[in-house]
Amino acid sequence: MPRDNLNELTAFLAVSRERSFTRAAAKLGVSQSALSHTLRALEERLGVRLLTRTTRSVSPTEAGERLTRSIGPRLDEIEAELAALSELREKPAGTIRITAGEHSADAILWPALAKFLPDYPDIKVEIVVDYGLTDIVAERYDAGVRLGEQVARDMIATRIGPDMRMAVVGSPGYFATRPKPRTPQDLTAHNCINLRLPTYGGLYAWEFEKAGRELKVRVEGQLVFNTAGLRLNAVLAGLGLAYLPEDQVTAQLANGRLVRVLADWCPPFPGYHLYYPSRRQATPAFSLLVEALRYRA
Repeated sequence: MPRDNLNELTAFLAVSRERSFTRAAAKLGVSQSALSHTLRALEERLGVRLLTRTTRSVSPTEAGERLTRSIGPRLDEIEAELAALSELREKPAGTIRITAGEHSADAILWPALAKFLPDYPDIKVEIVVDYGLTDIVAERYDAGVRLGEQVARDMIATRIGPDMRMAVVGSPGYFATRPKPRTPQDLTAHNCINLRLPTYGGLYAWEFEKAGRELKVRVEGQLVFNTAGLRLNAVLAGLGLAYLPEDQVTAQLANGRLVRVLADWCPPFPGYHLYYPSRRQATPAFSLLVEALRYRA
């Protein structure tokens, strides 16, 4: 393939994925006018419109979508193979993009990266906090972090954390005027602090299990958040009950600032895993990071 043709396809793919000439030009390190000229030349050579342009947006046409699906994975493979050549360097290098939830980023990724990165100054890591179970291939992430039960079967998964438990907690002040729930169903009579997750299309139902019996309870309350940190602040302020990872409230339970209920309904479950495509050509930098994150009981 002539080099000009490959450059045109790379430019088209950047615009198609970014849905913006401005962002694509910045990513490619070229001017917007040069990028626009390249795309026009590609469309003229192919004899078909690939992009629909307006004053505010740009999006691929049907032909553009087809070309993106066709060439995207192939160009990604070429890029990965070229990145793998970094193993010939004296020091591993490159940028690793990871999507993760807030809790796993705080509890797992950050402690490991704080120890790992000082030894590898040429490795860069970008962490994007996202609860949406992002398609890491489509969004061009190197890996994602999710609970073991949420990892797709066509991915390679590496365990990076221990088993987890959830905890239903409230402040002593909250329980001073309300009875403690004895069963999950009792939560419907309490002011509960809700979590909204995009993957559920609404409020997250609190999950319980005991003696093989599983329950999901839709709770109600005055507050709804989409982060664990804000829910912790709210429960400490006595504004309701919260359903949080056990490790996030260990200190508050120990010093008496929080009280736990329904512990017998919250069994352990598989913890966090790092996952990535099975066909991915791992770079030395990525392989080193996987080993640094790997959970060792």
